Amino acid sequence: MEADIPDKLFYKIGEVARLTSLRPSILRYWETEFSHLQPHKSRSGQRLYSRRELDIVLDIKKLLYSEKLTIEGARRAMTKRAKTREPQETAADHSVADIIKVIREIKDDLQNFRDSL
Repeated sequence: MEADIPDKLFYKIGEVARLTSLRPSILRYWETEFSHLQPHKSRSGQRLYSRRELDIVLDIKKLLYSEKLTIEGARRAMTKRAKTREPQETAADHSVADIIKVIREIKDDLQNFRDSL
């Protein structure tokens, strides 16, 4: 499964549904049940999942479908895992707002450079 996942910054809900063999309604429901799963939304309201969130979806799916845990049991397992992991910041962990801010700063710098020529 890992090899089939394209290397992208963000995945739309339809892509995540296809990659995980889950319905989009299940993914939206899981957002309400698991605080770890909070995809960002674009200006148009489209859910954008980072690679980290896609991995969380796969973890939840494994806990619920393979290990046969309840939602509450899976929630506890996810919380326990989050506490034991060391925080590792990656590009995918940045929010859409952070990325847009950096892009705007770069754009302003380039415009200032162009104007100075």
